[in-house]
Amino acid sequence: MIAYKLLHKRKNGTLGPLFIGRKKVIPVGVWVNAEDIPTKGFAHRPGWHTTKSPIAPHISMKDRVWCKVEIEDFYEFKRPKSQGGIWYISNAMKILEELA
Repeated sequence: MIAYKLLHKRKNGTLGPLFIGRKKVIPVGVWVNAEDIPTKGFAHRPGWHTTKSPIAPHISMKDRVWCKVEIEDFYEFKRPKSQGGIWYISNAMKILEELA
């Protein structure tokens, strides 16, 4: 299924998670399995958090880029519209492309 993921874009051009597992590099075009990394101060929702459309008004866009991704083995998680609406939480994700 196609979804959208907001990622941190580093100065060297690599992409990584916004908050949990920030040091991880996520390659484009490669399936990456989600890791369960319990983190103090964050709800425990293991998996890649993606959205139905590239909208997350509650998150700053500084040094971040939306990517079109493919996801597998996922479930829907309903969030307020102010947080992008429906999220998909998946066990596997592949970045297809960065969006301009």
